[in-house]
Formats: sequence, C-alpha cells, structure tokens
Amino acid sequence: MLIYCHGRHAKLAELIAAGSALVGAAVTPLAAAPVLGAIGFGAAGPVAGTMAAGVQAGIGNVIAGSAFALAQSIAMGGAAVPLFGIATGGAILGGVAYGVVKVAACFAVL
Repeated sequence: MLIYCHGRHAKLAELIAAGSALVGAAVTPLAAAPVLGAIGFGAAGPVAGTMAAGVQAGIGNVIAGSAFALAQSIAMGGAAVPLFGIATGGAILGGVAYGVVKVAACFAVL
C-alpha cells in the first residue's frame, strides 16, 4: 500500500539528509578498514573461510587496480578510500536518513 503524506516536513527531511550525507562522507574513510576487516580482508591478505576469501577464490587472479585489490589495499593500510567511495558513503547515509524521516513524518508527529 502506497502512503502519500502530502510533503509533510520536506525541509526537515532535506536538512537531515544533507547533514547525514556529510557525516557519511566524513565517517567512510574511518570505517572502511574495520568494515573490510569484518568481511575478511586482513592485514596479510584475505582470511581463510571468510567472504573475502570466497570472492578471491571465485575470481582467481586478482588484477592490480581492481575493486578487490583496492579493498585489500585499504584493509592493509596501503591505500586511502577513493573520492568515489567517500561520496558513495555519504549518498547511502543521506538517502537512508531522508527515507527514514519521510516515513516517520507519515506515522508520527514531528
């Protein structure tokens, strides 16, 4: 069922989304290495039995400059998160925040 809330709190949602996007962009470089570590990218390479090891087994030879190689380099501390990654982190957090505020405006008094 589609619920339309007649644009309630549109400015509030936009402000929260913009602030969240900035926070997401700022946090992404700090969170990248721990998140990559949690899925198996270790300081010495992919950890056996993890998702990263499974992906590496599936792709075979890892090509220099590929997304997998970049993720491994970030996890090892050798590369910084590229601008595209920072922008993506901001966009994801901003989009989620916007959606949450818009849905909350339909069901609560904000």
